[in-house]
Amino acid sequence: MPKETNRKRGSRKRQILVSSLLILLTIVLASWAFVGFSKDDGSLGDMPVFSVKRGPLKISITESGTIQAREKIIVKSEVEGRTSIIYLVDEGTRVKKGDLLVELDASALLDQKIDQEIRVQNAEAAFISAREALAVVENQAQSDVDIARLNYDFALQDLEKYTQGEYPNQLKEMESKITIAKEELTRARERLEWSRRLFEEGYISQTELQADELAEKKALLDLELVKNEQGLLKDFTHKRRLAQLESDVKQAKMSLERTIRKAKADVVQAKANFAAKESEYKRQQDKLQRIESQIRKTKIYAPADGLVIYATSADRGHRFGPRPEPLSEGATVQERQELIHLPTTSGFNAEIGVYEASLDKVKPGLQVDVKVDALPGERFSGRVVSIAPLPDPRSAFLNPDLKIYDTVIRLDDSVNTRLLRSGMSCNAEIIVAEYEDTVYVPVQAVLQVRGRPTVYVVEGGKIHPRVVETGLSNNSMIRIIQGLEPGELVSLAPPLSEAALDVPGPVTSTKGGAKGPATKGAPIAGIQGRSFGEAFIKTADKDGDNRVSRDEFRGPPEVFDRLDKDNDGYITVSEAPERVPPQGERQGQVLSGGLP
Repeated sequence: MPKETNRKRGSRKRQILVSSLLILLTIVLASWAFVGFSKDDGSLGDMPVFSVKRGPLKISITESGTIQAREKIIVKSEVEGRTSIIYLVDEGTRVKKGDLLVELDASALLDQKIDQEIRVQNAEAAFISAREALAVVENQAQSDVDIARLNYDFALQDLEKYTQGEYPNQLKEMESKITIAKEELTRARERLEWSRRLFEEGYISQTELQADELAEKKALLDLELVKNEQGLLKDFTHKRRLAQLESDVKQAKMSLERTIRKAKADVVQAKANFAAKESEYKRQQDKLQRIESQIRKTKIYAPADGLVIYATSADRGHRFGPRPEPLSEGATVQERQELIHLPTTSGFNAEIGVYEASLDKVKPGLQVDVKVDALPGERFSGRVVSIAPLPDPRSAFLNPDLKIYDTVIRLDDSVNTRLLRSGMSCNAEIIVAEYEDTVYVPVQAVLQVRGRPTVYVVEGGKIHPRVVETGLSNNSMIRIIQGLEPGELVSLAPPLSEAALDVPGPVTSTKGGAKGPATKGAPIAGIQGRSFGEAFIKTADKDGDNRVSRDEFRGPPEVFDRLDKDNDGYITVSEAPERVPPQGERQGQVLSGGLP
């Protein structure tokens, strides 16, 4: 492991050194361009030139990455939260299915299990109590409803009994009494009539006559009394008794409804309490089962046979930041963190990052040549199989302007594939295009002038701009599709000021009839007839407000701050530069992408 880490660091240092040398070379060439082109008459002087070449040209992109198993099982920590490793199998060990790979600290989980078992017991007791209480409430509710329904039925029967039995009988009894009283009165009157006749003839005494008269009066009073009782029965007793019985029926019915509703409410409440206790009991059981499952997951076993590779060794994320800490006993891991990779096949992939600037050149199916740092002299071939649709968030986090897309290269199976190991550092050269016979020049010979690729051809000791049609380029050469012939000389120090100004100007005929920009010393359209400051504002002003904001300014922020004299956030005509500075003065400014 230390040797492999040293090789990776050495490879990274070499890449940084090469990149630094390329940047330095570009600055030197650009500086040479300004110095060589400082003469106002456009003469060649000591300007470096290049003879246009025709021949084979390979367009490729080289990026660094790591070797990864094509198919692998990723073993992750499934223990919630963060925990530490108390046992870890040695990296490089060949394990069998079922072998212990990692054991995590389960002491906290064991304590949680004991506490949770107590909670489960309490929840179970509450659940049983709620279940029995529900049975009692349901039984009591049924009993209350039955009694209320029986009372209602009795009230209905009492009403029916009175209206259809008692009251008619009472009426008949009153009528019978009246009839008897009338008969008694009739007999008393007949007897009185005979007694009066007999008294007049002297057969009975005065006392006997008075007794019959008293008997007749009594019979008359008994008849009136019975009639009064009949009136009281019809007008008062019957109405009161009927109203009382009807009220009893109504009250019994309302009591039955109240009892039914109360019984339902009591049962519903008891059921809700039972359901809550049951849910709580099940929830506590589930938590206990989850804790027990977590305890089981603290021991991670091999899901298949394979070679143990630590995830930290295979991780290539350190290309964009500090390398993660190596996996070891005592290290802290978190849930879903990758711990071990178990390759399941002998095939390998190369995983690299492609920069946004090169993304348009890379597509699936391109041939790739791969070199592995740990295997000098060995060569591996493969093809691009996939490109990530979004940039790697780790690179964007460290540098928002840096967009790197993860790209997977499938390596062809060969005899030397057995030498590869997951996590090895590699350099992949993606062959974008190969031309057997094409025209090409160095990339620094081509400028974008007013949005068109332009080279400066050396003719008669002077340079003349010529618009060309370009193709793909690599780090050093660019393909010329049309506009140049082999053997022609082009300047390697073109005037960067014209590309920096990027203002429309007059064009001249180029080879083949194409139009090109004006030669050095010719007036630039947009500047002729007005000051350079006015032309600068006209060129840089994008929203038409006749001033240049910080967003519209293409140069370094410090240049904008120097020109913005009143610090209002805008450059006006009065604040703009009055002239195009000499080449030497603006050399560093042009190199940094800004204007004077």
